[in-house]
Amino acid sequence: MKRILLTNDDGYESSGLRALKEALKDLAHITIVAPSSEKSACGHGLSITKPLKLLQVDDDFYKLDDGTPSDCVYLALHTLYTEDIKPDLVISGINIGSNMGEDITYSGTVAGAIEGCLHGISSIAISQVLRDKNLSQEFDFRLAKNVIRDLAERILTNSFPLTERKFLNVNIPSAQNSKGYKITQMGCRVYGNDALLHRNPRGEEYYWIGLHPLIWESRNMAESALDFDGMNDFDAIKEGFVSVTPIKLDLTSYEDIARLEDFLKTTHNKEQK
Repeated sequence: MKRILLTNDDGYESSGLRALKEALKDLAHITIVAPSSEKSACGHGLSITKPLKLLQVDDDFYKLDDGTPSDCVYLALHTLYTEDIKPDLVISGINIGSNMGEDITYSGTVAGAIEGCLHGISSIAISQVLRDKNLSQEFDFRLAKNVIRDLAERILTNSFPLTERKFLNVNIPSAQNSKGYKITQMGCRVYGNDALLHRNPRGEEYYWIGLHPLIWESRNMAESALDFDGMNDFDAIKEGFVSVTPIKLDLTSYEDIARLEDFLKTTHNKEQK
């Protein structure tokens, strides 16, 4: 029987995680290792300065006390599996809220998929776009469940469509139906500053970082090594498509290597004069 490892960054009690398990439970043997509390925007961090406790919640279901999604995948692979028995697929989600554009560099959900990817396992990050995250407990995730089951079934019965050190980042529109899949590139997220100053009852100041409005721009195609004339993830979601973005871990800007070489040669020549 095939094996799937699930994690998330919203915590082990998340309705999105429950929906993910429900969608896949009869497709493969499911193991869940999730953070004990919400770790949204924690990025791809490992906890190397403190011990971690793996606590069993149910059969094949564990929470990691104060651990990150990366911790969850890392420890699961090294404690619940063996060198000969690994999961066939790592899925991180279903995240409550989108993970598009450069937001994926903050995302704990995406980090869970990255960690699986680093260990040579086919990996998917899946996120549900919601107009109001406070309504997530009432959301049935129907479309997200259908999409992740379809993708998982395709992968488990055939093969992963990407080469090593690459993973799929999937975003689901807020509607219950979609116009189908759209292969996308990362959009260009526009950021603001929403650090709010408050005072506690003792008069001490503190800051709370808020949520930025979802604003984006089309990416400059001159920045891309390949000519891609398709949609970005933001536009696909806005038009009602399921956005599927292939992401690679190699962040090298190959198109800038020659420019950097010229820059360093020029700088070196000036220093010699």
